[in-house]
Amino acid sequence: MRVLICGGAGYIGSNMTAMLATEGHQPIVFDNLSKGHRAAVPDAELIEGDLADFDLLVATLRERKIEAVMHFAAFIEVGESVQAPLKYYRNNLCNTHNLLEAMEAAGVEKFVFSSTAAVYGTPKQIPITENCPKEPINPYGQTKWAVERMCHYQSATGKLRYAALRYFNTCGAGSNARLGEDHRPESHLIPLTIQAAMGKRSEITIFGTDYDTPDGTCIRDYIHIDDLCRTHLLALDKLQASSELIYNLGNGNGYSVRQVIETVRSLSGRDFKVVEAKRRAGDTPILTSNAAKAKRELAWEPQKPRLEDMVESAWQWHNEHPEGYPD
Repeated sequence: MRVLICGGAGYIGSNMTAMLATEGHQPIVFDNLSKGHRAAVPDAELIEGDLADFDLLVATLRERKIEAVMHFAAFIEVGESVQAPLKYYRNNLCNTHNLLEAMEAAGVEKFVFSSTAAVYGTPKQIPITENCPKEPINPYGQTKWAVERMCHYQSATGKLRYAALRYFNTCGAGSNARLGEDHRPESHLIPLTIQAAMGKRSEITIFGTDYDTPDGTCIRDYIHIDDLCRTHLLALDKLQASSELIYNLGNGNGYSVRQVIETVRSLSGRDFKVVEAKRRAGDTPILTSNAAKAKRELAWEPQKPRLEDMVESAWQWHNEHPEGYPD
């Protein structure tokens, strides 16, 4: 299948591009390179363009005879979304509307959307199921939920078949540790802790040590990038006979902040400074997924559920790319 990967030069998009190619599909990357890296997609066709460019999108979809679109081109920083909400609504919502309109104009129906557990806001039950109330508490989560609703109503017209995949915490390096996480600036716990172990960061901070958890620190659900990408392939295949698919993507078993830190210490063989600070506003003690629906309907099972597997692949990639991808 000829698949357009929007945001395909980013962390998840580049891993998805590589997996699609390995499985015999033909991925075409569409990225403005504001966050992505050309070096992350060395073997794929890359169209440098912006989702705000409607004419380029339509021309790309038509000329490349695109059969499906995967969308990873959102802004993802919760804190930044609070400080710059219009930036997030423009890119995450308005540009996705533009993409969906271009798909309709070009007659492309299949759409796999990178959504987020942030659509649930502060959950009323743990683990979180797809039926939990959608009450996002920040612009990032709000924009993702708005896109899901837009897809829902567009699918009702018969012009769109879509899968909304609600990620928890994606981590690790995929394609045998060839493709890693290189956000600038970085805000995710595992790469930040690895940077501390490598001496590239003076310390790692734990925000809150008095939560009602076994070790007092927050627990989050982590999923290896390879496991995440595999579900996208399964969802794409299921869209042949479905118009709307909604799935949580996570392991279901959470790991605490201290567990992540100690795992990095153990695998790296290096010590580093850890600072304890007050809780951050909005952090909940435990966020874990119930991914039973994806396992049941997609016949999917995480192949790398151990925290050690996730950290080890990330550690390998960061050590082989100490400065990240070349500019």
